[in-house]
Amino acid sequence: MKFSLVIYSAPHASQSAASALRFAKALLAEGHEIYRIFFYCDGIQNGNNIAAPPQDEADLINEWQSLQQKHNLDLVVCIAAAQRRGVLSQREANRLEKPAANLAEGFELAGLGQLTDAVTNSERLITFGG
Repeated sequence: MKFSLVIYSAPHASQSAASALRFAKALLAEGHEIYRIFFYCDGIQNGNNIAAPPQDEADLINEWQSLQQKHNLDLVVCIAAAQRRGVLSQREANRLEKPAANLAEGFELAGLGQLTDAVTNSERLITFGG
C-alpha cells in the first residue's frame, strides 16, 4: 500500500514527530511504500539543520535524514511555513537576502501543491500532530 505522511509538530514539542518516524519505519519494514512525507506548520522544524537536541534526547532530524538516505524518501517542507519560522534553503536565503541557510540536507522546500499531489497519489494519508 502507498502512504503519505503529514507532520504538524516540531520534534521537541510533542511525541508526534517521533511517532511519525516510528510509523514510517514500520511501514517500510512491512514492505509498504511511502510516497511523500510532508512537514507543515511547526512540523517544518524537523528539517531545521541548526537544531541541537540535548545528548539524552533523540536527534529526530538526523533520524529523518538517515531514513531518507536509506529509502530515498521525499521529505518536503512547506516553503511558506518554513519562511515564517526561519527555515531556509540556500536558494531562499539568497533570494530573501538572508545571511544563512539552515534547511537540513535531504529535505526540500515546496508548496502545498506537493501535499495535494501526495493526497492524489497515495492510498492513505496519515497525519501526526496538529
